[in-house]
Formats: sequence, C-alpha cells, structure tokens
Amino acid sequence: MPAFPPLRPETTLAVIGDVHGEIVLFERLLARLRQEAPGARLICVGDLIDRGEASAEVLRLAHARRGDITVIMGNHEEMLLRFLDASDADIEHALAHWLRNGGLQTMASFGILTPGAAPSHAECLAMRDRLRIALGLELELWLQSLPRLVVSGNVAVTHAGADPWRPMAQQSGEVLTWGCPDFGRRRRTDGIWVVRGHRIVSVPVAADGVISVDTGAFAGGALSVALISGGGVQFLSEFP
Repeated sequence: MPAFPPLRPETTLAVIGDVHGEIVLFERLLARLRQEAPGARLICVGDLIDRGEASAEVLRLAHARRGDITVIMGNHEEMLLRFLDASDADIEHALAHWLRNGGLQTMASFGILTPGAAPSHAECLAMRDRLRIALGLELELWLQSLPRLVVSGNVAVTHAGADPWRPMAQQSGEVLTWGCPDFGRRRRTDGIWVVRGHRIVSVPVAADGVISVDTGAFAGGALSVALISGGGVQFLSEFP
C-alpha cells in the first residue's frame, strides 16, 4: 500500500487531546506550548468536561482564551447541552445519560449536588435551572457555538473521527462528535489526515492518515498534544 500523503496544514497546529476536567495538566500543557510552540494554532478536540473534578475551571479557562484556543464540540459537551435543551418529558433521560458518563463531576464542579441516584422530575428541572445559572448565558452560548470540524490544508480536526466513505464537507455532526464504525478500518482516499480524541490510546500516535491524541488524562494517563506542521507531527505530553 502506498504511503499516505504527507501532512500539509496551512499553519502549525497544536491539537490537544481530551482534557476531561484535568485543570492542572491543562494549565501546564498550555504553559509549555507558549514556550515550545508560540506560533501554533491551538485546538482542543473537545471533551473538556466530565469525569475530572475541575471541569468548571477547565471550561472557564478555555472560554477566557477563546480568542486563541479553538475548542471542538465533544460528545460530553453535547450531553451537557442536551440536558439543558431537553423537553420536560425527556429531561430525566437526558440527565441520567449524562450523569452515567461523567456529568456528576461536572455538576459538582459547578456546586450542584445530585440528590440521589434517580432524581425526581422536579429535581431534574431544578438541577437544570441551577446549572444554567452557574454556567451563565455567555458560557452557554459559547458552548452552543462550538464547531464540530476544523480543516487546515489536508488536516481535519474532529472529536471522534470521520466517515471514511464521505468527503469532509459531507460529514454529519453525529459522526464527527460521536464516531463512525468504519473510522480507522478503512483508509481515506482523499489524502486528508484526521486528528481525533474520543478513544483512549496508551500513547499518541500518527499512522495511515489518523492522528489520535486522547491519552486518558482523567484516568491517570497523560494530557497530550500533537504539533502538526509540514515537517510532520511531534507529540508532547504532560503527566500527573
């Protein structure tokens, strides 16, 4: 099989993996990038929140630096938004799904405690109101505006990958944020490298058109970044 085309982003990219509320690693990695890649475009692949205890702090830091950090919509951000936007009839399901996947830590980081394993309908509504107040309108609107895809040259940054059968311009939001069964199994034929998080790898890796940067920061692993330029890719990692 011929080699995949070389990386050719429009500018140097620094793509940071899933932070999941690990504020200390996030701050250390950003400080390191200021020193080692000052001109790079900073992109987070999403999943800033959930599972880690400092999710609110991570969100607020990323929002404060929204002028120089692009954040991709992760499935965990989308679960939060689905809870906020759920109809009254669906709110219990939306909250339960989010809490099962790490939303408990995010709620706690905003000072909102869950009243038991199965909150009542009235409690779900009250928790939604408290979360909306704790977030504030500006932060909520920013979350709603997060892109699902950033393309630079022949590099596409998403949260969960892309459908290898479709051009990047025809990808669905569901696939970009939640994944595609054929991603990583079938090689793209358009020469586009896809950078993604979402699935934990033991070490960051670049191979055959795929760059994976989620190294499990919330689970005791590193927080990693891929520095991508026309010269190739270099990985940096901050460990607990």
